[in-house]
Amino acid sequence: MNFAYETERLILKLLEPSAASAEQVLAFYKNNRAAFEQYEGARADDFYTLKHQQLILTNEYNLALLKKCFRFWICQKSNPNHVIGTICFYNIAYSIYDRCETGYKLDCRHWHKGFAKEAMSLGISLMFDELCLHRIEAYVMEENQASIRLLRSLGFQYEGICRQAIRIQNDWKDHMLFARIK
Repeated sequence: MNFAYETERLILKLLEPSAASAEQVLAFYKNNRAAFEQYEGARADDFYTLKHQQLILTNEYNLALLKKCFRFWICQKSNPNHVIGTICFYNIAYSIYDRCETGYKLDCRHWHKGFAKEAMSLGISLMFDELCLHRIEAYVMEENQASIRLLRSLGFQYEGICRQAIRIQNDWKDHMLFARIK
């Protein structure tokens, strides 16, 4: 598995845990805080600090070396040092499972341009072809219709409701389970 890939319009790369990378990631999260937090768990008090982002980058980089988690940061080829999104494949389990979960975020200024689909298409191919996984799962809140449309367009199928599956802003929420089989 490489740590950088290109699509027609995008660069997907694992960021090394540097101060410069942490600054890019922090700016990405701060610029999209209101859009993202409605679908995520409560953040630690220091989440929006350079130190915390650098720690997360370090942990995720080490997990990638172990082939347990791959968070690719998305940049446009026209601006390769500006993060516009991320796709992540995590909870990777091998042996009898050969599966993972996925999630994605895109800067709200870049929604509805096909970037998420372009990045996810490549990421899915990497999981199936390079890691030889069999199944990818995604959990989505029912009101997140844009994400549901994206998953369906990528070949994910709805499998059911996972009751009180994920704590969002300190409240347990039901999530729809989607999966794609190789």
